[in-house]
Amino acid sequence: MQRPRWSQFGELRRLLPLVAAALLVAALAFPMWHIRMDAVQYPSETLSLGLYAYPRISGDYVEIARLNSYIGFYYPDPVFWPPNYEPHPDAIDVPEWSLGPLAFVGVAATSLFVAVAPTATKLRRGLTAQLIGSVTVFAVLLADIQYRLYQAGHTLDPDAPVMGVDPFMPPLWGKYAVANITSYSRFGVGAYLTMAAIGLLVAAWLVRDSTATVRDVPRLLRGLPDHVKARVPGTEVER
Repeated sequence: MQRPRWSQFGELRRLLPLVAAALLVAALAFPMWHIRMDAVQYPSETLSLGLYAYPRISGDYVEIARLNSYIGFYYPDPVFWPPNYEPHPDAIDVPEWSLGPLAFVGVAATSLFVAVAPTATKLRRGLTAQLIGSVTVFAVLLADIQYRLYQAGHTLDPDAPVMGVDPFMPPLWGKYAVANITSYSRFGVGAYLTMAAIGLLVAAWLVRDSTATVRDVPRLLRGLPDHVKARVPGTEVER
């Protein structure tokens, strides 16, 4: 079976998918989403929460669960994988949360598989398929998260102590207020590592026809403006 030479793994089109795979696996060790919360019940501190790609919540999850219970908003129940908190009986089921690590490890494994493609032709095809597949997987995950946030915010417990709270959808990024609780949502380190991995896969795809290595990065960056102009109709490239 034909295999790439060790020296070929210095090429960006093979090296970058390997680095992307490492970032995707590392992303599982960090929160994907952060929430900071201010409430009158805690006047001297800001509570924080970190949510991972698998059923784990870090930070002040006990205190925040107590606050959320006033309006009938509960942490989701992963169903297939016991989380590090006790799900409320009325919590919505989110079975796909338990399968999150499979998506990250699967995309990482695909990156490794593409990087060892035996020929340049198969490598180019693999990089294209890998990029399309990875973007699709994470776009689906993002859409699913948005749907679950909408579902959780629109299925508030009618027997909660604070009555008359309007349904809402917590944003992935931004500020929102419910009753006397103000929350601030931000992406976590895990999300940024995932974005960086996708960026590396895009870069690998852009240099799929080149044998450029890390040493060629400065030259590639200097030529990037002309490359962009060459692809934009009506622009001229300086000679």
